[in-house]
Amino acid sequence: MVIEVKQANPMGPGIDAPGREMRYREAFNKTLRDELRRDPNVFIMGEDVAGGAGRAHLGLVDSWGGPFAATKGLIQEFGARRIKDTPISEAAMVGAAVGAALTGTRPVIDLMYFDFATVAFDQLLSNAAKSRYMFGGQTKIPITLFARSGAGSGHAAQHSESFYSIIAHIPGLKVVAPSDAYTVRGLLAAAIRDDDPVIVCNHKKLMNLSGFVPDDSYTIELGRGRRVREGSDVTLVGMSWTTEVCKQAADKLAAEGVSADVIDILSMSPLDEDIILESVKKTNKVVIVDEDTPRCSMASEIAAVIADKAFDFLDAPVKRVTGPHTPVPYSRPLETAFIPDAAAVVGTTKRLLGLE
Repeated sequence: MVIEVKQANPMGPGIDAPGREMRYREAFNKTLRDELRRDPNVFIMGEDVAGGAGRAHLGLVDSWGGPFAATKGLIQEFGARRIKDTPISEAAMVGAAVGAALTGTRPVIDLMYFDFATVAFDQLLSNAAKSRYMFGGQTKIPITLFARSGAGSGHAAQHSESFYSIIAHIPGLKVVAPSDAYTVRGLLAAAIRDDDPVIVCNHKKLMNLSGFVPDDSYTIELGRGRRVREGSDVTLVGMSWTTEVCKQAADKLAAEGVSADVIDILSMSPLDEDIILESVKKTNKVVIVDEDTPRCSMASEIAAVIADKAFDFLDAPVKRVTGPHTPVPYSRPLETAFIPDAAAVVGTTKRLLGLE
């Protein structure tokens, strides 16, 4: 039984919206279905996105929907012309998507794991990112690519990266990282409707977390962050799964009398600098939490922005809590140690405040 509830807009003040509790993966699938219904130019490509149902000649009708069931059930409604299984070649599918986008369609590509973006890097860097610029704005490249990022699920080094910074470094590409069921629905819809290539990073540890999702379709502006907790003593900046880590750390800090302002950046490129700087100017201290390795990371970029534009407001050095500069381990104890957790954030914050 579905119980309808109402809740205020999680992005900030707004009119209460009817909705229900929904898992992250369910919100993602629902959004794909809604966007396919809304716009006949939207279609999906990827490895096993149609599963057995894409092989009608074999008499198969079930859809696996890929290893995370993101596209499960879609082929039954939209057919094999709009839900397309592809060969195992990310370069081929992204190259085909660029061509399709130039003709006026809106391809949505399942890259499976974020690490596999590197296999399609030439198509991303040389074609998807640059075509609109090189043709003087006469073309559009409305491609959405989605992939799973992050450690913590035993997928080993080649399936567990969080290198958002590599994509954010490339002009012409946009990259967003939802942090819950509400934001994945709004960001995915915005990405599919955007006229530029957008990569949506879905952390594997978020897939089964539930949260409030409005019934009606909505978008969240690309390049806009949000405040998920109001505080005054320190700013905690999170992204994707580490926003959840920051919220857990804020609860622990509150029990010890420390008030944390928690900022969820949501978008790596464009980056909402204003919401970060506004918080830092209020609290005068900041801890940035990023699962990526530390060199040239989003944590480093955000720290540089703060040092450049809010230096006079800082009462202490900018601190980062990141993964170590190493591949993600396969060993479960080492993998657990790799991921920034609430204890690490609390410890860093207390040292920053002189409480340890």
